Amino acid sequence: MKNLNAVLYKQLKDTLKNPATLSQFIMYPMLAFIMSVMAVPDFEGVPEDMLAIIAESMPNMVTMMASVFVGMGLITVVPGIITEDTEKKSLRFLTIAGVKPVSYLVGVSGIIFFVSIFTSVAFSLIGGFRGLDFLVFTAAMMSGVAASIVLGATVGVLSGAHQAASGLALPAALILGFGPMIAQFNDTVARVIHVFYTQQLNLVADYLNTGGADTPLWQSFGIMWANVAVLGLLFVIVFKKKWSVE
Repeated sequence: MKNLNAVLYKQLKDTLKNPATLSQFIMYPMLAFIMSVMAVPDFEGVPEDMLAIIAESMPNMVTMMASVFVGMGLITVVPGIITEDTEKKSLRFLTIAGVKPVSYLVGVSGIIFFVSIFTSVAFSLIGGFRGLDFLVFTAAMMSGVAASIVLGATVGVLSGAHQAASGLALPAALILGFGPMIAQFNDTVARVIHVFYTQQLNLVADYLNTGGADTPLWQSFGIMWANVAVLGLLFVIVFKKKWSVE
């Protein structure tokens, strides 16, 4: 517990001193709000029986940006935090002091996870979700946040340097961030990325927006947390192999 508290305290100070990191949690919901306002189509003169078909086929800008935030923003933020610890020798000091992989992961991710709650709530409000739908979408957002944090931490530990982390994180961020967006227009892509947590977040949003989806809510949440479990195990393996102290 003492080791965990030390990592949490250190990460809180580092996060508050880093405006570039904090801006990631503000920029994406702000873009979602701007896009939701600017992308309102003019349906004047369109027959009423066509409005439902058009509305259903149009992508939801807010939920699309939510997937981009979860899939891109955090996967690039978390590796930067860990590689900074590596380059400053902080991570080596922590491992020598007996900090276990799980304690380090919880300590680093705990602050990011907490800040992400406010971003997820902002997305839910901008998306117009209310009542139970608000809770479901926020929970789906936080499930995706958890998966991205663990994936980002794995990339950070594996790379060890900021430039290398950027090179490893970018392909994953592009696939996870923009994959659900492309999947709305391509069924083949939708089938391929079905197992990824960002696509499941998109399916949860579709269910809440339209009342129907190919995947039930319980299955979407199950897939997302299966992603978290697999990525968490991968993090522990990579951390122990990379930073084991003889």
